[in-house]
Amino acid sequence: MDSADLARLVAFGTTRSFDSLLVARHGRIVLDAYYAPYSADIPHAVNSTTKAVVSTLTAMIYKDGLLDRLDHPVLDLLSDRSVADVDERKKAMTVQNLLNMTSGLDWDEGFEGGREQSMRDLGVSPDWVQFILDRPMAHAPGEVFYYNSGNSHLLSAIVSKLTGRSTADYANERLFGPLGIARPFWRWDPQQLSIGGFGLALRPRDMAKIGYLYLRNGEWEGKRLLPSDFLDAVGHATISMNARFDPALRYANQFWAIPDKHLYMAVGYHCQVIMVLPERDIVAVMTARDFCPFGKLADDISGAVRSDQALPVNSAATDQLVKAIDEVSIEKATKVGATPATASVISGKTYRFSDNALGIKSLALFLTDENPHYKVETSAGDPARRRLDGPIGLDGLYRKGTPGFLGVRAAKGTWQNEQTFVVDFQYIGLGEASTWTFTFDGDKATLRGKARNGREASAEGVAGG
Repeated sequence: MDSADLARLVAFGTTRSFDSLLVARHGRIVLDAYYAPYSADIPHAVNSTTKAVVSTLTAMIYKDGLLDRLDHPVLDLLSDRSVADVDERKKAMTVQNLLNMTSGLDWDEGFEGGREQSMRDLGVSPDWVQFILDRPMAHAPGEVFYYNSGNSHLLSAIVSKLTGRSTADYANERLFGPLGIARPFWRWDPQQLSIGGFGLALRPRDMAKIGYLYLRNGEWEGKRLLPSDFLDAVGHATISMNARFDPALRYANQFWAIPDKHLYMAVGYHCQVIMVLPERDIVAVMTARDFCPFGKLADDISGAVRSDQALPVNSAATDQLVKAIDEVSIEKATKVGATPATASVISGKTYRFSDNALGIKSLALFLTDENPHYKVETSAGDPARRRLDGPIGLDGLYRKGTPGFLGVRAAKGTWQNEQTFVVDFQYIGLGEASTWTFTFDGDKATLRGKARNGREASAEGVAGG
């Protein structure tokens, strides 16, 4: 593969907020880039790429005979539950329908916009599997494609039921372990079932191993892990995703495909992608904080191929690629304002905020300490995880905190003027970032930022209040 073309690919990643970009051909890694402040050792939330992992586990229990056939009715497999709105259509819903997103369940996930009401309702449900099974039928199974994370969660429930263990434990023994992937973090629902539609965190090289398993027709170190008929369906996807943003997209077994470009891929929100190009013998992995153009990336990756053999040494192109990787891997400092006298006045004070859409109960900034840091108490989420603390960079560079289950918290801050301090805060590897603007006036502080719904919000705080 041409190093100069790969260098241009690395540069393109900066325009789409990439965290990583990996390309392997003929089993060798030819490009492995990490965009600061992300780094190779930090697990990345892969979002809906989790679906492809659960699909892979479903294929494994099918190969091993724990699941007798892919067209087995779902309700038969989960017969210990009393299900609402059962009709002939729901009785006919099969595992294959779940895999292909053609279950027919009434669902709103906002695939191309919308409220995502079903996902909101699922999130507050005390029993996710029951909530999904109780949904009424909108169509006969197999009739209509509709992207539905509930389908994927039912697959996780089936894997757990038929193996007699948690989906995560089964994955660690049968998939992650053989592929040399350390036990990853995987979120679970209120019943401690591994979430089937999202919630898994993997390192880019781990993602590449999963892609390589598919590229090598389900074999790993001479052992067949996946059945050939399942792989054939993935490689020849025919179900239209009815996507207005790309009519060429097809679907099969929780994988996306672009047949015209001879590729299939596992896809997660904001470009968490495992792309397999069998004709080029390539696996490519991207993780990012923004959406990306699948077709362009596939064309650029394929376009870098020059030969099936090693290319002659091209020192200039090699230097260009090395420079491009170095350029993105080193964090560039942003502009920092002068430190005003206010910094000493507010440093160490705890400001308590009234109820607000930002979910912040209290915050203290320690800006004059030898090691500047912050302490935050939030009002949302697990009570055990509502208190956050970590270092904060005052030189235009992020300071990383201790790695946690959500990735690595990092923060940096700067003074805009005598009273206004701005903090850029992100979970590296999670894809979440926020900017908080504090305006101080004596013992009062006003906090402005974006709430989880994306709307601007503010909160009023008092020191020690």
